[in-house]
Amino acid sequence: MRGLRLDGLTVGYRHRRARQRVLADLCATAPRGGLTVLLGPNGIGKSTLLRTLAGLQPALGGHMLLDGADLGRFSGTERARLVSTVLTDRVQVGLLTAADLVGLGRHPHTGATGRLDAADRAVVDWALAAVGATHLAARDTDELSDGERQRVMIARALAQEPSLILLDEPTAFLDAPSRVTITALMRRIARERDLTVVVSTHDLELSLRVADQVWLVDRAGSLHTGSPDEIIGSGAVNTTFDGDDLRFEASTRTFELRGTYLSQPG
Repeated sequence: MRGLRLDGLTVGYRHRRARQRVLADLCATAPRGGLTVLLGPNGIGKSTLLRTLAGLQPALGGHMLLDGADLGRFSGTERARLVSTVLTDRVQVGLLTAADLVGLGRHPHTGATGRLDAADRAVVDWALAAVGATHLAARDTDELSDGERQRVMIARALAQEPSLILLDEPTAFLDAPSRVTITALMRRIARERDLTVVVSTHDLELSLRVADQVWLVDRAGSLHTGSPDEIIGSGAVNTTFDGDDLRFEASTRTFELRGTYLSQPG
């Protein structure tokens, strides 16, 4: 299969000789050319899973296969050429322009010198254009809005020319229009570039409307996979997210208030 496959993957942390499992025996696929969204309650282990896929911490068991090759056996340089990551944390980049920041994505390809040649700069220009940020190229990164900055960070990930892009809460600090724009952008990029794109998000309603594939981690740590229709139809969304005050309505794919309504004094 072309894309990402989890085969009995267990993620967590090592403390000397002890192992703390966070999610265990995960089996799932994320195909090329589609947007896969990773959903689940706060603190369930979504970021731990993404960090493991990115190579920022080792897996505790199982395998991660990208286009049939075991990611766990790649060197750091090999992984950097195949996997790019956009994390939630706001990275301080000093006085770099947007184009300089996107250019950092070329370093897995530039060798020891780190110098960009004409071909590298052409990739930077293409990546900025792909996310609609050409007009931001000369702007200082610190002067960008949150939405503009996120476009540039995605452009940096594209500039690596990866097979897999991992994004952890890429719309967390954006307003509603920007969240829609960035989510639609990631879906378009996956299709146009035939990439595997996996996005961890709390934007449940939006993601279930636009995703091609869903990975849903429930409160017990079990992973449910399938299309949005399959995940909603299985009842896993309601089991995972319904509470005393809110309920996910499958027919409208929205959350609705339930329970006792308090009337306002007249």
